[in-house]
Parts: sequence; structure tokens; C-alpha cells
Amino acid sequence: MKYRILIATLIAVIAVACQSQKSTEENSSEEQALKFPEKAKDMNIYEVNIRQYTPEGTINAFRSHLPRLQEMGVDILWVMPVQPISEKNRKGPLGSYYSIRDYTAINPNFGTEEDFKSLVDEAHKLGMYVILDWVANHTGFDHAWVEKEGYYNTDSLGNVTWPKGTDWTDVADLNYDNQEMRQEMISEMDWWLTQMDIDGFRCDVAGEVPQDFWTTAIDSLEQTKDIFMLAEWDEPWLHDAGFHMTYAWGPHHWMNETAKGHIDADSLEALIQGDIERYGNDAIRMMFTTNHDENSWNGTVFERFGEGHKAWAAWAFTVRGMPLIYSGQEAGLDKRLRFFDKDTISFDTIPHQEFYSKLLELKHSNAALHNGKWGGNLSFIEDGNNKVSSFIRKGENNQVAVITNLSNETQTVNLQAISDQPTLTDYMTGNEIKLNEDSTLELSAFQYLVVILN
Repeated sequence: MKYRILIATLIAVIAVACQSQKSTEENSSEEQALKFPEKAKDMNIYEVNIRQYTPEGTINAFRSHLPRLQEMGVDILWVMPVQPISEKNRKGPLGSYYSIRDYTAINPNFGTEEDFKSLVDEAHKLGMYVILDWVANHTGFDHAWVEKEGYYNTDSLGNVTWPKGTDWTDVADLNYDNQEMRQEMISEMDWWLTQMDIDGFRCDVAGEVPQDFWTTAIDSLEQTKDIFMLAEWDEPWLHDAGFHMTYAWGPHHWMNETAKGHIDADSLEALIQGDIERYGNDAIRMMFTTNHDENSWNGTVFERFGEGHKAWAAWAFTVRGMPLIYSGQEAGLDKRLRFFDKDTISFDTIPHQEFYSKLLELKHSNAALHNGKWGGNLSFIEDGNNKVSSFIRKGENNQVAVITNLSNETQTVNLQAISDQPTLTDYMTGNEIKLNEDSTLELSAFQYLVVILN
């Protein structure tokens, strides 16, 4: 009898496991049937700084973090440039990632081609996508193309120049009037799709490269593989060129100015409405409180947002577009990383991982917060307080309200717009929210509420 029970139990366990595997395979098949950008409708993106991520600063050392990032809910890994860095005109001891000596090689300080391919393979097994930072506007001064006639812009004496209007003296400005260079650039990009199996590109200073190049390049690359394309620029024409997502630089700068007290919440909301009018609802905008540029040159989230860094993150991750998390943001990165030298991020403790994980899970599970045209429409609430931003994202069957005190003082807000709900529960804490009889609510400094509405 004892053995019959044991056998029956084992059969039941195997049946459950098989059903779970079948369900996983069905979900995977359903996802594979979709193509970008729809495939990314509920996704987020995580920026990986290989040099600074671990004490070793290698691809293999970073790989140990993949299971943790998967558990946190990360979907797309954007890996900063991993190619060899030019030595000529180099800035600092190690140079800029964006001064590339060879497009189709791996910086030996980071590892090998085999290491990178293994990273991509493992990320894919864990259900994550990998896009590579691509620098199409310029190369390093010791790139092999410098020897080719007409590949670069030159001064009156014929000397190769760096990009006009910048202090980027360590990079050589490419000449997009040269059709041969354009074709070589596309071939170099295609190498990463065919040899490394990456899933797309984040394109540096994309607006400085001609639109017709991007149209041709993206059309060509999509013949090789379904890819996701992110433009580091804030202009609608990049979506016309084939990019799926653009940097929300404007909204980010408005956030910084609001945090300084230069813009109030009502004005911020009006600016966001303007961004929607400018881009429409179809374009996916990348929202963030930090990235490698902001961290190194303008300050940490603690410098720019102070004790309100979580309030601002909750607001940015829900108001519009796809959320970005930068390396170490979940660990409370509290220093400006040196850009041209080694400067390791500490993961000894990861105090904010649960916070970001919870926001990412809500993005996955609630269609009102999906990206682009797949998400709910945004309506700002007349809350009677210009220190507080309140809005509702409403989809066909989902509604989410977000109320954020963007100040360091207690504020009272009117929530008549959602007072007809039987109960209000803060998704982030599980606490019940009780409105006053006049539908007002008192918010403590930098308090934020995320409420799933019926």
C-alpha cells in the first residue's frame, strides 16, 4: 500500500511538471510568434556596464548576475560597447567605450568572443534578450577605416576630425556621404546578429546619423533576424526610420528640473502631454531616472532626486513608455562612476531590488501599463495640488492610478476621481488607503501610491 501511494504521488508530480513544461513551451511559442515592437509591449530594459559591474570587469564575471536579474524581472539587457577601445587620443587610462577600434571584436579586458556568445546564449535560456550598444557616428582614431579614402570627415588640410561642436577629441567623425562606408557599417552590424545572435542595438547619438542610412540599415538587418532597435536621441523621425524606441530625454530633463523646484507638478504634466502629442501613442519612449551619462556627468539619483528617488522612479516607470534600470541602481549606486577608468559597483547589498522587481512585475501583469499603443491611455487627475502628480492609465480591461508627492513636505490631494472605488489598496505596500469624507488624502513627503482600479 505504501509503495502504491508513493508511485501515485510520483506520477502526480511528473504530470504537474509536464503540464508546467507544456505551459512554458506554449508561452514561449506564443512570444516567438510575435515580432518587435509588439513583442516588447510589456518589457523593460536594463543597462549593463561590463567594466564597472564586477571587480573583475569581465563578461564572465557579469554572467553570474543573470539569474538574479531574471528573478528581478529584467527582459532586455542593453550591453554597453564591448569592442576594443582605441589608444590614439585616448581619454584617461582605459578610454571611452564609445571610441571603438574594431567593430567586430571583443575588448580583451572584457573577455573573448566565446565569452560574449556564452553570455547571449545563457540570457536567451533565461528568457532575456540582449541588445548591443552601437556607435555608428564615429570610431576611434586608430580604427582600420582611417586608412580608407573618404570614410571620415576632414578639415581644410585633410586631417580626420572629431564630431563638430563637441569635445570628443578621442573619436573620428564618419562621413555618411560615402556609400561604401555605409555598406561596411551595415555588414559589421549584421555580424553581431549572425555570429553572436544578439537581438538588436541601442544606437549611440542616433540623430547625428542620416535618416536614410537608418532606414536602409534596419530594413537590411531585419532580413537577418527580428530585432529591437533603440535610438539614443529624442526626435520623432527616428521612429519613421524604423526605430522602435527613443530616449525620453525631454521628460527626463523635466523631471530633474521639477526635482530642483524649477517646474511644478502641473507644468510637468503639461509637458508630458506635449510629448504624447509630439510622438503619438504608438512610439515607445524609454523612461528613466538614471543611465550611464546621467550618473557619470550629472550625478546619482540621490544627488538629483534626494530622498525622493523611489517616488520619481515609480512615477517614471508608470506614466509612459518602457522603464530603464541602470547597472547598480537596484543596489543603491551612490557614486558617479568614472567614465574612463575602473570604478567598481558594489553589490554587497541590494536594498532596492524588491522595489524595482515589484514595479516590473506590475508592468508585466497589468496591460494598462504596457508600452506604446498596447498600453492604456494617460489621463492626469485634477488633484488640486501642484506639488503632486496624479494620473490614471486606462486600458480596455485594466486601470491603474498613480499618485506621487514630488515634494519633501506633507501634501493634501483631492482624489474625487477615484473616490467611487469600494476599496483602495496601495499595490507597493499592500496597505489600504482611506480617503477623508471630502475625498482628500494626506501624503507624506515623497509618498507614492500605485492603485489598481476595478
